[in-house]
Amino acid sequence: MKFIDEAIIQIHAGKGGDGMASFRREKYVPRGGPNGGDGGRGGSVFAIADRNVNTLIDYRFARIHRATNGEKGAGSDCYGAAGDDILLRVPVGTVITDLASGEVVADLKRDGQRVTLAKGGKGGLGNIHFKSSTNRAPRQFTRGEPGESKELKLELKVLADVGLLGMPNAGKSTLIRAISAARPKVADYPFTTLHPNLGTVRVDYDRSFVVADIPGLIEGAAEGAGLGHQFLRHLARTRLLLHLVDIAPLDESADPVKDARAVLAELKKYDKALYKKPRWLVINKADLLPEETREKTCRKFLRDFGWKGKSFIISALAGDGCRELVHAIAEHLERDGKRRQSEDAAES
Repeated sequence: MKFIDEAIIQIHAGKGGDGMASFRREKYVPRGGPNGGDGGRGGSVFAIADRNVNTLIDYRFARIHRATNGEKGAGSDCYGAAGDDILLRVPVGTVITDLASGEVVADLKRDGQRVTLAKGGKGGLGNIHFKSSTNRAPRQFTRGEPGESKELKLELKVLADVGLLGMPNAGKSTLIRAISAARPKVADYPFTTLHPNLGTVRVDYDRSFVVADIPGLIEGAAEGAGLGHQFLRHLARTRLLLHLVDIAPLDESADPVKDARAVLAELKKYDKALYKKPRWLVINKADLLPEETREKTCRKFLRDFGWKGKSFIISALAGDGCRELVHAIAEHLERDGKRRQSEDAAES
């Protein structure tokens, strides 16, 4: 199935039913009092995060969603029925934005999280509410209020602990296949990844984390070149970024240092907050280097790139170094989780 991570929809809550102006009509009661009931409220529009929904594809084809109107009030003190609400089921991780104001209406991060998107209009008042000692036969009633209408943008940001960055063919898909049960497409040409892939990495029986692989970045990605810019948003929720570098490109004219710098430049241009996230450097395809010069080549790359942070040398295809990388990630995420818990406790 094609991965659909954006959709624009229109929602319309129901109008409230009108109130009723009515009077009792009974035998031997020539002048019965007012008995007009209120109109029913209009139906509202809600959204709920559902872990069984994976894409926003349904909202690409069904763009207009209307709740039903409330019914009118009736005589004999009968109130109109309320309109039916509608519930939009969206994937966990969906951000809902009001297109008119740019305001984020909801950020649905948990399964079952529910939010009101548009409120139905209130029902009108019947003439029983206007009865008084000086107005014994009121003919006043009020109309139902219109429901809210909005144009919304639905945007899915995948929920992952670790995000993979890199040029096309850096080996991101191979790595996610090596450390998880995910099976993204792998081939010897660029842009084999056309949509984000998620893989759950099982470290131990009770330890695991989720990795997201997005399409590779190329120079100019922040301006729309290539595919990766469409999915950089998915890295916003991650707690750690892995920057993969192909240390032994098949194209002899390719420069790993230049490519690595280009990726960081595009990341910084797209979102400075994303650029400042914890980031590790992963030198991949080391098995393609001659064994006697492998360590020297990797050291030279780190020196020329000017990298002083945490780095790993691996071969995703052969599995070399992957186990050490996985355990280091798990330990980092555990420390980060404890730090966040202590910060939350201090704030509360």
